[in-house]
Amino acid sequence: MNVLQLPRKEAPARMEPLARLPVFFGLEGKRVVVAGGTDAAMWKAELLAACGAHVDAYAETFGETFQALLARTPAHPAARLTPHARRWRPSDLSGAALAIGDCEDDAGAFSTAARAAGVPVNVIDRPEFCQFQFGSIVNRSPVVVAISTDGAAPILAQAIRRRIEALLPRSLKAWAALAQSLRETVNRRLPPGPQRRVFWERFSDRVFSAPHMPEAGVGGAFLADAERLAETPAVGRVTVVGAGPGEAELLTLKAVRALQAADVILFDEAVSAEVLELARREAKRVPVGMRGCRREDVESTMARLAMAGKYVVRLKSGDPAAHGRTGEEIARLRRENIPVDVVPGVPAVDYPHGKAGRQGA
Repeated sequence: MNVLQLPRKEAPARMEPLARLPVFFGLEGKRVVVAGGTDAAMWKAELLAACGAHVDAYAETFGETFQALLARTPAHPAARLTPHARRWRPSDLSGAALAIGDCEDDAGAFSTAARAAGVPVNVIDRPEFCQFQFGSIVNRSPVVVAISTDGAAPILAQAIRRRIEALLPRSLKAWAALAQSLRETVNRRLPPGPQRRVFWERFSDRVFSAPHMPEAGVGGAFLADAERLAETPAVGRVTVVGAGPGEAELLTLKAVRALQAADVILFDEAVSAEVLELARREAKRVPVGMRGCRREDVESTMARLAMAGKYVVRLKSGDPAAHGRTGEEIARLRRENIPVDVVPGVPAVDYPHGKAGRQGA
């Protein structure tokens, strides 16, 4: 069987430049310093306590809202809020996991002291003294979505958060908690690879196809499904996806789901980096469809990968139905009993302003 020889062409970057690295930092049981008794400092203290942090708050006076927070029992069982009715001192920062300050007169001194102590620091509304920033949050814990604009447009971040809030059902919190409870058992029953991914894809499809709370017994049903998958040989599949004229906004939801589930993506030369950016980060990306790539080799490569249990996406510019080779590729895969389906795309020739200059092979 022929194997596709990869052309010596640099594939599009897997990740565009980032203004900030999004990091989800566990704070349960860790000490955090908050300097200031203002409302803004209170909001940060409340957020940190929600993560289970031990918050030491330093201020000569605490505002009414901060006092109300200190009087309440934290919702997180590991959280602790301890007020200190005095100005912060450099020695207070020793051993802290984070330092947050609302310091009008000594912002620079607070930032310098924290850095000297090796503590990541944020001074509220003073980006020049910050090593990290807080984003807008959508809370469906254990699912947490954070949005950052690198401080450029906080109102825009809030608008994005409102959009995401409307998209994510409240029941997502319960489904995520169920996934958390199943994860260890599923990982024991299903080794890393296609079968485990199929299980979690089915789980995710259930979450969004039924946006209500998990019904009684659904966890047991999922574990029974994991048992069945464990006893079934891994079978790969191929999805031929239309990438449209190049704009990611024109992809169908089904196309995006395929890209985010694929193990390997064989893509045409005309497919844009914008579309490839939506693919699963771990997916192997192989450029095909240009000079030097024979159709027979592409077909053989798809078949070989699928028979090895991989989920292969054949990504074509425009609409796959407009490509003469699509039918031949599908026929070859079906002759070898490999499951294959097609996701249509917007024809590039019908969308003259698209980024794809021509149909791929």
